[in-house]
Amino acid sequence: MTAGQYTYEQQHIASPPANFWSRLKYLGPGFILSASIVGSGELIATTTLGARAGFVTFWVIIISCLIKVMLQIEFAKHTILSGKTPMQVFNRMPGMRIKNSHWSVWFFFILMLTKMLQLGGIIGGVAIILNMSFPSISITLFAILLAPLVALLIYRGYYQFIEKFSLLMIGLFTIFTFICLIFLKYTPYAITADQIWQGLQFQLPPAAVAVAIGAFGITGVGGDEIIAYNYWCLEKGYASKTGINNHTDAWEKRARGWIRVMQLDAVAAMIVYTVMTAAFYLLGAAVLHASGDLPEGYAMIESLSRMYTESLGPGAKVFFMLGAFMVLFSTLFAALAAWTRQFSDVFGQLGWIDFFDNKERAKSIAILSWTFPFLWSLIFIFIKLPVAMVIAGGIITSIILLLVIWVIIHLRYKQLPSNFKPKLTYDLLLWISIVVTIAIAVYGLVQIWA
Repeated sequence: MTAGQYTYEQQHIASPPANFWSRLKYLGPGFILSASIVGSGELIATTTLGARAGFVTFWVIIISCLIKVMLQIEFAKHTILSGKTPMQVFNRMPGMRIKNSHWSVWFFFILMLTKMLQLGGIIGGVAIILNMSFPSISITLFAILLAPLVALLIYRGYYQFIEKFSLLMIGLFTIFTFICLIFLKYTPYAITADQIWQGLQFQLPPAAVAVAIGAFGITGVGGDEIIAYNYWCLEKGYASKTGINNHTDAWEKRARGWIRVMQLDAVAAMIVYTVMTAAFYLLGAAVLHASGDLPEGYAMIESLSRMYTESLGPGAKVFFMLGAFMVLFSTLFAALAAWTRQFSDVFGQLGWIDFFDNKERAKSIAILSWTFPFLWSLIFIFIKLPVAMVIAGGIITSIILLLVIWVIIHLRYKQLPSNFKPKLTYDLLLWISIVVTIAIAVYGLVQIWA
């Protein structure tokens, strides 16, 4: 990493690309986000919801993917304009402070610690896949061996490698999933237009509420992923290329240009993970719900593989194992990269390290890169319920979303420079995103409590 990613330096200032095609060269943060999203959310939570509820909750998945991108864009816009990290933003919010740090920093810290359940479930899913391919090695041993493997890829912390590896891992599995969806029409599980229409009627059966809310929190961009996206925007250089606000026309022009690049990056990522999520859900609803095959415990991967063997034949199971490994491992990879930065930023705001010192930040990222995977593995080995662990993580993500929304509202109305005040249409879309997200998250949490 270089200092210019988290601090302003004159030599990093650059004019933004002037047209659509030139902006494409500066996309990247959304690739990492997609690698994180196209994993536990799609392969586990989405298909589980489809298996339990059938087509009736298809609308939950679509809204989950589309509605939250405005929150992501609004937070990232502030990051580009201010150059502040997410935890810097949290720590400057009004309200109670605990040991000189804002309560929201502590609250996020605690929520992320509990969210280790989700990553434990994902590392368990990868271990199950490897055990099915190599049964002589136990699931427990594979879970332990995965920890140093993912740590080795992340501990050096290079952004460019993280971006390119994320893109590679999601590409092949995306293609394979759509081949399965297309070939499904030649099986007894062929999807009809009436079934899809049924899934868009805004129905939510009581038995599906917990899974639906977990899926809503974990599909599309989640609360922690909205936060993580800002680190990738910083490391990509959107803020450092804009430079510090000196209240000149040149700075404003640069800021608007790099914000447009970020918006294109966010929307492009949204298109990718929305289409992928829809495909996974339809496969789960068509095959697993119709057959009554619900993914549970260690049998999760075996159940999910039926989505592929039913449409492409028994030989497809090998390819599913390879694809499922890549998509779940991509989530581990991207999540670990984000967690090392989020927790290092938290530690910085709590006064435990100097996050803006290159050596201290790199050291913290390296240590956490080794610590987290082993903790995730131990949690899975102890609980051994990957589906339940991932769904629980989705519910925690819904709580983080509510925290993020509160911060975003403050940024929009208290800290946004007046010359960047958006048009009415933008604010309308932002508030639709806020209201729908709050309504679904609160409704689901109340139902689960009840």
